[in-house]
Amino acid sequence: MTERNIRVEPIDRRAVEDQEVEIVERKGIGHPDSICDGIAEAVCGALAREYIDRVGKVLHFNTDETQLVAGNAAPAFGGGEVQEPIYLLIVGRATKRYDGTRIPAETIALEAAREYLQENIPQLDVGTDVVIDVKLGEGSGDLQEVFGEEGTTVPMANDTSFGVGHAPLTETEQIVLEAERSLNGPYAEENPELGPDVKIMGKREGDRIDITVAAAIVDQYVEDLDEYDEAVTAVHDHVEALASERTDREVSVHVNTADDYEEGSIYLTTTGTSAEQGDDGSVGRGNRANGLITPNRSMSMEATSGKNPVNHIGKIYNLLSTQIAEEVVADVDGIRDLRIRLLSQIGRPIDEPHVADVHVVTDDGVELGDVESEITEIVDRELADVTGITQRVIEGELTTF
Repeated sequence: MTERNIRVEPIDRRAVEDQEVEIVERKGIGHPDSICDGIAEAVCGALAREYIDRVGKVLHFNTDETQLVAGNAAPAFGGGEVQEPIYLLIVGRATKRYDGTRIPAETIALEAAREYLQENIPQLDVGTDVVIDVKLGEGSGDLQEVFGEEGTTVPMANDTSFGVGHAPLTETEQIVLEAERSLNGPYAEENPELGPDVKIMGKREGDRIDITVAAAIVDQYVEDLDEYDEAVTAVHDHVEALASERTDREVSVHVNTADDYEEGSIYLTTTGTSAEQGDDGSVGRGNRANGLITPNRSMSMEATSGKNPVNHIGKIYNLLSTQIAEEVVADVDGIRDLRIRLLSQIGRPIDEPHVADVHVVTDDGVELGDVESEITEIVDRELADVTGITQRVIEGELTTF
């Protein structure tokens, strides 16, 4: 026990890697829920940076209620059209006046959203295929200052809430996370027919891993069903190769399993996202702060994206707990599975959680007592630097989904 309330104890289950069944999901950047997460976080960063530029510190705001109402499209080989635009509503609170300075919060939010969509979902024509609306109520003014020449001060928690992190990732988690990032990264750059709405579900039973991929294919890049089939097969082969490099287990990959070629029912899109076909979205319904949905693990239901990075526990503690878990596993030998839960109490400094609860599965031959002091030291160190999370979020170094 340290001055901070840090507890370390054995975990109440087997390591996830040793469980018989494991389920892992990731919604890609073009999924409607991820679109909302991405825009909310882009607006969050833009507002925070603008506040610092204009008044020297971050003021009160939250944009974590962003919503997407799906549109309607008529995809066709060689190129279809959007018939009803997608509607995006950026909802939240923002300080618009402070100490005689007026801050155009809604204009800043609108520009950040446009830039995010243009960079990440280029098939969507902003203003035609998607309409963006901003409704930011007035914020409550100044938050605790966290930047200053004399050093960083520690704000008080805005809520009694918690965050959860875990490490290391299992093989299945790694495959699911890296497959989507690879498909929406280097692969998509070389294969524009793949849209950004890529959802991946991993299931492991014993030593067999099944990876199911839903991949939106962009119609203007495929001329017929044969080219569509080639695109689907190429995605399959890419994911299969990636998975085989990360595990010795048996892996099966399935892509667009709902397709019915005889009926002409395929996952063909005009914009690369299911948001054009009746699939709505909302912040916080998708990936957790580490980029995955992991029902075998403890998870927080808090939305991380769009929350103020100064003192909003729903953001800070989910990011911090993940960072702590990764640091502990990297620096301490003999840990097979680790979970950390950080609980705040409203009004207390965020570097002094109500409890920092660490649960550990050690390797065979390693006793918890052998590593407990090392774990506690790292947790204490990372909590002392909690405001570093704030700065990294503002600078765009951390992902929230």
